[in-house]
Amino acid sequence: MTQPRFLYWRLSGFYLFYFATLGALLPYWSLYLRSEGFGAAEIGELVAILMATRLIAPALWGWLADRSGRRILIIQIASLLAALIFAGVLVDSSYRWLALVMIGFSFFWNAALPQFEAITLSHLGASSHRYSHVRLWGSIGFILAVAALGPLLDTYGPGLLPYILLLLLGGIWVASLLVPDHPGLASSQPHAPLRQVLRRPEVVALLLVCFLMQASHGPYYTFFTLYLEDYGYSRSAIGQLWALGVIAEIGVFLMMHRWLPRFGACRLLIASLALTTLRWLLIAGFGDHLSIILGAQLLHAASFGVHHAVAIHLIHQYFVGRNQGRGQALYSSLSFGAGGAVGSLAAGYLWTAVGAQWTYVAAAAISGLAWAVAWRRLRPVRFG
Repeated sequence: MTQPRFLYWRLSGFYLFYFATLGALLPYWSLYLRSEGFGAAEIGELVAILMATRLIAPALWGWLADRSGRRILIIQIASLLAALIFAGVLVDSSYRWLALVMIGFSFFWNAALPQFEAITLSHLGASSHRYSHVRLWGSIGFILAVAALGPLLDTYGPGLLPYILLLLLGGIWVASLLVPDHPGLASSQPHAPLRQVLRRPEVVALLLVCFLMQASHGPYYTFFTLYLEDYGYSRSAIGQLWALGVIAEIGVFLMMHRWLPRFGACRLLIASLALTTLRWLLIAGFGDHLSIILGAQLLHAASFGVHHAVAIHLIHQYFVGRNQGRGQALYSSLSFGAGGAVGSLAAGYLWTAVGAQWTYVAAAAISGLAWAVAWRRLRPVRFG
């Protein structure tokens, strides 16, 4: 990486603010929506909107960035527009209005991260296995947000959340202004046509596994806070439990540069899927046992940390040259977009129809299916 110290902190700053925003949204947005009078199905639908725009936004902006080569400018514009549109939450709190605001806000917010991943990996160059050392600052931002917001919302109520989110979104935009672009590297590399890459069986299997994995997280990202609150946990304790999961994730990011060469991406991916299935079963059966919930949260190291680091590594290997931006966008669209939207939407309906415990059992079945696909379709493939 050229000018390593200079770039490290600027790249890390973007991840810090971006995932601090996520740390405010994921655990507490459903809490805010319930305080506004929405039911489980409506909450599931509004959270699904955040995920669903990833079906379109990353692909559109990824194509534009790969064609224009102005990747950082696109990130800056998208970050600013996301903050401006989100301010609409302060205007009205009706279902239709919030749905419109979420569509506009998330369309631009979801456009930024995949392109920033491509910039980060381009700056890292041959040291791409050290991506996790930069990305861990996103996890730190997430922890700071969830840990600080729990006591704040206990004291001042969920109505404070939109104002905190506006400040964090402004931080993303400012951080994006400090990051230099990396033109030329992607376009100088040889690459196969995108359609040819997408015909490769291992690429199809990987994208399917990522979709299923993120879909299994639907009940967690949408209702975990409400689930624990119904068991009597305070908002401060809930924030600490969210933070614990991300602390475990940071530990993984610190070790991935050693684990990937030692164990290989395939073995790590299969192990993460098995541990994710165990995690959802523990949450389903032992919500009132703090010690077991603590253990389940430590498994976030596998269900997100290992899985995401391996997926980013493989996507970077498969989608090279001018396909880099579109590869990261496709990963984001199919996993966090399609998978996240399907998982959140289904969780909202299942929560009402069969109850919280069976919703988490369904999540375990989905991640178990992802494990089966990876075991059958990816195990024979030799990954780097």
